[in-house]
Amino acid sequence: WSVTSYKELRREALDIERWNMLNPDKKQKETYIAKTLSKEEGVFVASSDYVKALPDSISKWFPGRLYSLGTDGYGRSGARKKLRDFFEVDYRHIVYTTLGALLKEGKIKETVLEKAKKDLEINPDKLNPMIS
Repeated sequence: WSVTSYKELRREALDIERWNMLNPDKKQKETYIAKTLSKEEGVFVASSDYVKALPDSISKWFPGRLYSLGTDGYGRSGARKKLRDFFEVDYRHIVYTTLGALLKEGKIKETVLEKAKKDLEINPDKLNPMIS
């Protein structure tokens, strides 16, 4: 999936939430997010070159937990690839986050995650980019 506007998805969801709250006696409306993802299974991971707060702002309308990855900063690199690596939003961290979520749900074995950590060169002891 690709999100073109977290702001618009949130605005629509809040509008529907308000309508539902003010009209409890009527058939309740469903958000675009809920309708679109209602039949999806598995884990939800959002990766953005923007702050984590953007995907977090729509997470409550997902049918399952949303794991948000975001840069939450700027000026760390002149190249997008290095920026994504620094803030842990590159393909390696997306895959690792997804596998970690699947492990938490009991869908994969720990050995799969350990192999991925090695293959993807994930360093869990790296300084947190949010505080470094």
